[in-house]
Amino acid sequence: MYKPDFTISHKILSQIARIEAAVEVIKHAPVVPLWEKEFRHDAIVRQVYHGTHIEGNQLELQDAKDILLGKDVVGRPRDVQEVINYRKVIDIIDDEYERQVEKITEPLILKLHRTIVEKILPPESCGAYRTKTVTIRDASTGEITFRPPEAMQVPFLMNQFVYWLGMTPKDKMHPLLKAGLAHHEMVRIHPFADGNGRIARIVATLVLVLGGYDMRRFFSLEEFYDKDAESYYKALQAASAGDYTTWLEYFTFGAAVEYDRVKEKILKLSQDVKLKTKMGGRQVFLTDRQIKIVEYITDVGYIQNKMFSMLFPDVSDDTVLREVNELIEKGLIRKVGSTKGARYEIN
Repeated sequence: MYKPDFTISHKILSQIARIEAAVEVIKHAPVVPLWEKEFRHDAIVRQVYHGTHIEGNQLELQDAKDILLGKDVVGRPRDVQEVINYRKVIDIIDDEYERQVEKITEPLILKLHRTIVEKILPPESCGAYRTKTVTIRDASTGEITFRPPEAMQVPFLMNQFVYWLGMTPKDKMHPLLKAGLAHHEMVRIHPFADGNGRIARIVATLVLVLGGYDMRRFFSLEEFYDKDAESYYKALQAASAGDYTTWLEYFTFGAAVEYDRVKEKILKLSQDVKLKTKMGGRQVFLTDRQIKIVEYITDVGYIQNKMFSMLFPDVSDDTVLREVNELIEKGLIRKVGSTKGARYEIN
């Protein structure tokens, strides 16, 4: 049975503490629901771009954004398809969370792989374990850096690994440790002909989501790895001897950096302490229209009735006014003046 050997070092403990502190800030910040849509979109773009770029995808960040918006992009067909597939896999993660699935199964991992290599590998290799021996070489020197297990061992190793995943509840092992170990074990087994790095990072993300971290999908660990790919691969190789402590120190540090990034962004948006005081510390949930209204007022400084049609060309002024009045009731904006020329400002 899969039994990873590691020590919970001071570094690991301190980084998990950083993450827990960041989670508390994010969880209780009244501004989060206001910007939730933007946070999610930003995280998805970064996850898709960096998750494929680290594997050699040549598209730029703006190209990835355009593809996610359904726009045509000039680039290698494989690169474009990788971005499309990565986005589809993120949707699967969200679906699994919505269904409140408790365990990650082999059929689910195969489904994730099938999605991530769709139209890239031959159909018979999509969602199927590799049948050939592979070696990992240094791209610059050609030197062999890692020899994954023989192909005939893969089904057994994956069965043991998935059993361990299912038999290790979050009250027995912190989800961050479990995610880090899952990430490395998927890389070590190298179960597929292609897409192993992407699927390892996706499985780690799924472990975090199901473990109660990143339920709102604000985070992208891929960016941390992509910014220093050499350190990422060195950290993975360091665990090849069987002691995962160094790798877990790296993994939790990367997670702490990303959680801190989101926390700082939220704190910056929450600088107006009056908002939290006004709402009594509770979070405010807004409709998409209300979010757009508040964002517009934040950018311009105010909004007036005559601007409604510009902001919502297909919505009646009366409907927009109802949204504005709800924002007033929630204490987020205020009306200045009483005539048709009255304006609405952030409270």
